[in-house]
Amino acid sequence: MNSIIRCVALAVLMIGTVFGAQSPTPAPAATPPRKEPGTGWVSLFNGRDLSGWVKVGNEKWEVDEGSIHGEGVTKEYGYLRTEKKYQDFHLSLRFKCEADGNSGVFFHSDFKPGTAAVSQGLQFEIDRVLGHHTGGIYGDGRKWIVWPAAENELVIRPNDWNEFLLKVEGNRYVARLNGIVVVDFTDPTPVSFDGYISLQLHSGGQGNMRFKDLYIRDLSKR
Repeated sequence: MNSIIRCVALAVLMIGTVFGAQSPTPAPAATPPRKEPGTGWVSLFNGRDLSGWVKVGNEKWEVDEGSIHGEGVTKEYGYLRTEKKYQDFHLSLRFKCEADGNSGVFFHSDFKPGTAAVSQGLQFEIDRVLGHHTGGIYGDGRKWIVWPAAENELVIRPNDWNEFLLKVEGNRYVARLNGIVVVDFTDPTPVSFDGYISLQLHSGGQGNMRFKDLYIRDLSKR
């Protein structure tokens, strides 16, 4: 009797194994496309080409895997700027640093004709090296204007996608990185008030950056 029971149990186990092997593994749920952050936001990047953007300098800018990919191919500065100028705005985007090269998001920027030399503008810093002030503000001939607090120097994800929400309202500049406000600064002596939004590749040839999901809410009163 015991041998019969063992045979039946073995047969049931074999049948379960066969049918289990034939059962398909459920496919992972697809990641839904990121939508506009809310009412009044419009996309700055269609995910297919660089419509609405202008290259400044000789660095390489292309669309790759649904993102804007900027790569240093010289040792000079390179930028990708909007066609339109903005005064006050909120800008939402994601960025990923593929190398240690310095980058940033410029605002109120412009360039000397025929060059990649910045004639005006500030930038929200991007640098995946910890302690290099991502979210801090630099520019307009004044060099560093404000750094994040020490505890906010560790908010960046050096090898992954990062969420950036940037607010420019008059002379108040706010940077929120991965859900943390790392800078909230009111500039007592602003210099520039209007200009292009520009993605930067720093000089030196190490630039290798990706940007995607760029949305803007224009608050300008023209």
